[in-house]
Amino acid sequence: MEVKEGVLDRVFRLKERNTSVRTEVVAGLTTFVTMAYILAVNPMILGDAGMDKGAVFTATCLASLIATVCMAFLSNYPFALSAGMGLNAYFAYTVVLKMGYSWQMALAAVFVEGVIFILLSLTRVREAVFNAIPMSLKHAVSAGIGLFIAFIGMQNCKLVVDGSTLVEMYSFADNRADFSTVGITVVLAMVGVLITGILVVRKVKGNILWGILATWALGILCQLTGLYDPSVLGSVLPDFSGGIAVPSLMPTLGQMDFSALLTPDFAVVVFALLFVDVFDTMGGLIGIASKADMLDEQGRLPRLRGALLSDAIGTTAGAVLGTSTVTTFAESAAGVAEGGRTGLTALVTGGLFGVALFLSPLFLAVPSFATAPALIVVGFMMTASILKVDFDDLADAIPAFLCFLAIPFLYSISEGIALGVISYVVIHAVTGRENRRRISPAMYVLAVLFVLKYVLI
Repeated sequence: MEVKEGVLDRVFRLKERNTSVRTEVVAGLTTFVTMAYILAVNPMILGDAGMDKGAVFTATCLASLIATVCMAFLSNYPFALSAGMGLNAYFAYTVVLKMGYSWQMALAAVFVEGVIFILLSLTRVREAVFNAIPMSLKHAVSAGIGLFIAFIGMQNCKLVVDGSTLVEMYSFADNRADFSTVGITVVLAMVGVLITGILVVRKVKGNILWGILATWALGILCQLTGLYDPSVLGSVLPDFSGGIAVPSLMPTLGQMDFSALLTPDFAVVVFALLFVDVFDTMGGLIGIASKADMLDEQGRLPRLRGALLSDAIGTTAGAVLGTSTVTTFAESAAGVAEGGRTGLTALVTGGLFGVALFLSPLFLAVPSFATAPALIVVGFMMTASILKVDFDDLADAIPAFLCFLAIPFLYSISEGIALGVISYVVIHAVTGRENRRRISPAMYVLAVLFVLKYVLI
């Protein structure tokens, strides 16, 4: 055992990062559990585009495994990757259903985007963009992602629902008849938040993971006693009645269609995917790395090239296998909150995606209301980054606030970065020579690109 730990320490520099094998394993498991929902959601979304759901499930597992293992060894960071939410919806509902492309052509666009990503990563373009963003915006991105994933958690448990004010709180009084199908998930999630919060305050090791498991256990108890109706929201009990089998990958493997490669619309699709993926990934890396104190004094992330290359490789491999754009998941913050600091966390998460191929009934049984408390509590932890912004420096604080606010309200990390960058450049450019000197040439370029994006796409 000591020999194995010694090897892992040499490969992942555990002692140098003040962590241990046990901590990294728990962190990897926590990250996986908080993002395992993608294995159920991605096949459902891409299935609406006409793709085989079983094949998409397998492709999602394999692409996540490849990208996350690459992250472990190319960067030694605890970040996990999978098919990005939002990007998969754009793939299915905009590119295929609205623009009329076949899903085979959409996969070709994802593949081209991935290849461009690889080239940009190797030529340091993405690295230069990352380093150009000022620290105030990096702190704002971290805090904004905190609100974003907390908001996702509240949506997942149905605490937040659509309403006349765009969003509103679920009403128990108006939905008494639906308690066993909706209201119970709100109650269980809120109990889970309290359990997780207590564990965090008491500094119990593995608090986030224990919170997820405790909430899931309460859900199972409620289903067995009839308080939770599985006929609407699905059973929280693993179903192995169909045995253990890996769905065939053949319906989507290598099915890319490049016949529209030289058309203007195809170029627009590739650019849109590229633009959103660049800044979603960058935002995720900034936010999580900032929370984990991985950025250096200049706000740069060491070994960034390996992290960006992992994302690009995952996207390219995912297109070949049969899934939409792969990106770094904000839910990686849950593993970081558990103490994950090295690529061993990512390796564990990637390995679990491989295991999920054979144990899909177990992993897909973890309900969204059980992972909601983890997202809410981790969101709280990340939101504290906004305190690092100097609010006495209004030229920095106002763009940071806009970025912080836009990420959850616009439901997009990349849109938050866009508004932050544009407002930062405009405010600094017109408020005196000293402020103008603080704008790097790369920030001017980014601001122009973001404006063009809103005008042209």
